[in-house]
Amino acid sequence: MTAAEQAAQRVYDELLTRIGEASPRPRIEPARRLAELAGTPQLSYPVIQVAGTNGKTSTSRAIESLLRAHGLRTGLFTSPHLVSFTERFQVDGAPIGGQQLAEAWGELQLPLQVVDAELEAAGQSPITFFEALAVLAFTLFADAPVDVAVIEVGMGGEWDATNIADAQIAVFTPIDLDHTAILGPDVGAIARTKAGIVKPGSTVVSAAQEPEALSEIAEAAAYHEAHLYVAGRDFGIVDDRLAVGGRQLDARGLNGHAYDPAFVPLHGVHQAENVVLAIAAVEAFLGAERPIPEEVLDEGLGQLTSPGRLQLIGTDPVVYVDAAHNPHGAEALARAVTESFTFAELALVVGVLGEKDATGLLQALAPIADRVILTAVDSPRSRDVTALAESAEEAFGGLPLEIADALPEALDRARAWATQAEGRAVLVAGSVLLAGEAIAHARAEGWGLA
Repeated sequence: MTAAEQAAQRVYDELLTRIGEASPRPRIEPARRLAELAGTPQLSYPVIQVAGTNGKTSTSRAIESLLRAHGLRTGLFTSPHLVSFTERFQVDGAPIGGQQLAEAWGELQLPLQVVDAELEAAGQSPITFFEALAVLAFTLFADAPVDVAVIEVGMGGEWDATNIADAQIAVFTPIDLDHTAILGPDVGAIARTKAGIVKPGSTVVSAAQEPEALSEIAEAAAYHEAHLYVAGRDFGIVDDRLAVGGRQLDARGLNGHAYDPAFVPLHGVHQAENVVLAIAAVEAFLGAERPIPEEVLDEGLGQLTSPGRLQLIGTDPVVYVDAAHNPHGAEALARAVTESFTFAELALVVGVLGEKDATGLLQALAPIADRVILTAVDSPRSRDVTALAESAEEAFGGLPLEIADALPEALDRARAWATQAEGRAVLVAGSVLLAGEAIAHARAEGWGLA
């Protein structure tokens, strides 16, 4: 491990001593106070904030890539990471350096001590992992400095720590059921929380939504006198076709401008929808009265990547990995596989976290599976594999079903099966953490693609 990697690991280890990001506190003032003591770095540059249930990271990455192609120095904050902690903070398309990370973390030590003490005196829990993480991201981008930051919301919106930023553009990817114990029991309640990122006088850009979700977003926009653009009404896909290695996309922008066909190196209709949402968000940021220059669009989309989203990590045999971790995401994944690939047979390697809707996720994946290997995620939050098997038997019916103690064993079995006949492939899905494990395993084994 290099000195920079060691520095980054030390920061991560110290963050892990705090309340984890899977257990957020429905509060925002502590993060605001921490940022205040750190010099309010979140006010140093314009912010585009991205909330939603699925597609947040892909949309955020597409927005950042287009802005960078436009010549702006960009900051990008996403979560969680797949393999390396520094993936969460990117400046101009590259993960932050370990030394820069350590220096910014050092700047926060005194503010953290002060706020922790204030919270303890008030009978509250100290600054959490994600509260500290968000302020760290804002600090890194102020130190860089960046011209604009694209900030992915962690969970929810209204009380999410990223919401201390005064975002001039609020972007909403599709909203569906997830984290219901924290965010609310139905789509309307979840959308109400997420719509809390809308700021007075800002611009709101939304994907097509369920009626109850769009109603909440529209109400928040009206209350804050924010202009609202909605996919399908104000912008959208004109045409979307399969292409080698991705899609050929014709988009209509906010001003009605029809863009020339552009290649998008991602798989699935949902990714085309994410990209069109990103185009609209960038138009809103740069000025909706004029389109993005075609050369900027081509460069921004051509350099776009979305790690962990139908990412090819092996070719002998073919192994893909996807971070789909809820029914809505799994449905999009299944559609993308059906449309984009012609596998003769597909083995699924699946692991799910305990708080997720495992039954719904497995049912969504069932149509594309020919064989299933269940495993545990390397996390104390992992769903017990025996319990997962009960859900899988119901979802997959009579399909061959196996259980492996850990992902390496599951991948060995799946890859051995795939080599026994032409046209077979392996897909790892069910958890962001599992996707990261698979990518790290492929790198360690020298598969050459991850």
